[in-house]
Amino acid sequence: MDGAQWHTTFPEEPMSVYPVGSGDEPVVERPERTLSALREALARVAPSQLPLMEAERDEVFALAAETQSVGPVNGFLLRWAVAVEIERHPETARRLREAERIVRTAADERALTAAAREVAEIKAAARRAVEA
Repeated sequence: MDGAQWHTTFPEEPMSVYPVGSGDEPVVERPERTLSALREALARVAPSQLPLMEAERDEVFALAAETQSVGPVNGFLLRWAVAVEIERHPETARRLREAERIVRTAADERALTAAAREVAEIKAAARRAVEA
């Protein structure tokens, strides 16, 4: 293959594979993994998630101070870098929301399994992208 990241779709039979990003160009540049850069990017691509980010930030910084460790801060920055990576690709974000909806509502085990796999694959691809 050409090095592109690949995902499976759901819930068709059989699962089909296609490269992430085909027709799904990013709407903003990938931000640096800093609080201010991630917050600014999130405000542009998913402003409704800002209150959650800010609430988590407060908890994480309190935990970091309590444990005297930067581990919680690094985890927080990675989590939000992954979220921004997904949201900066509108079609990928749409697929994630649809897969998460199916996971919450599916009565069919096969659809649930396929949707859960799609959620995991989207998040894993985004994590690989931000860690590259």
